[in-house]
Amino acid sequence: MIVVTGATGNVGRVLVEVLAGAGEEVVAVSRGAGAAGSSSGVRWVRGGVGEARSLRPALDGARAVFLVLGGELNFRGERPGVLMEAVADAGVERIVLVSSQVSATRPETASHARLREFEAAVRASGREFTILRPGGFASNALAWAESVRAERTVYAPFGEVALPVVDPADIAAVAAAALREDGHAGRVYELTGPEPIGPRRQAEVLSAALGEEVRFVELSRAEAYAGMARFMPEGVVAGTLDVLGAPLPAERRVSPDVEAVLRRPAAPFAEWVARHLPAFA
Repeated sequence: MIVVTGATGNVGRVLVEVLAGAGEEVVAVSRGAGAAGSSSGVRWVRGGVGEARSLRPALDGARAVFLVLGGELNFRGERPGVLMEAVADAGVERIVLVSSQVSATRPETASHARLREFEAAVRASGREFTILRPGGFASNALAWAESVRAERTVYAPFGEVALPVVDPADIAAVAAAALREDGHAGRVYELTGPEPIGPRRQAEVLSAALGEEVRFVELSRAEAYAGMARFMPEGVVAGTLDVLGAPLPAERRVSPDVEAVLRRPAAPFAEWVARHLPAFA
């Protein structure tokens, strides 16, 4: 049995379907309601990484667990050791944790301190572990969906700054391999897309997919900060804009890890757009 936390998120939702499709018994954990029409062999449990007590029943009998933090859990909550105690008590053998590329590229950044704490706790757990460090998600483009639908316009800062955004489905596929297969214990995988792409070029990809012009309007850093601060802590906004506007060479680099694990190239942004086009239409 494999437990998937964050099971309704961009990565977890896909991972649940991949594992169920491979014949695995899956316990899908979410703080909200379970997904309607999900695959057979999936049992939904209400709970989350931020409350280890809620996870204990889900972990009973599990051989592997997928851990992903979301929302406010990236910044506050129980100490990671409480969750690791629950994992150990349940006899779980294997842990796959989603962290962030920034945990390695900017190790002193306050906004990712909690992820670094979880990485340390997983390493010290005594279980087999694999840590995934994705870069920016292709699905972050969903932040533009409303303006694309209403105005056929993308508003974003740093239009020419290109980063190799990763398809969440590729993160899920790598996670599935690490959860099911041997040979990934102790590994840290940096997950990126196959090529750097900036917001202006992403708008062009959306234009081509929709068959209509999608304008690009470049925001100043201050304008972007004001918009993001409405739903993100200020320290996180500043750190995010630093990465988006002045990425380090390591953050621009295309990692080979997706292809090495999956034995196929990482999916380009256009492929993600094709699958999610109704959100922008």
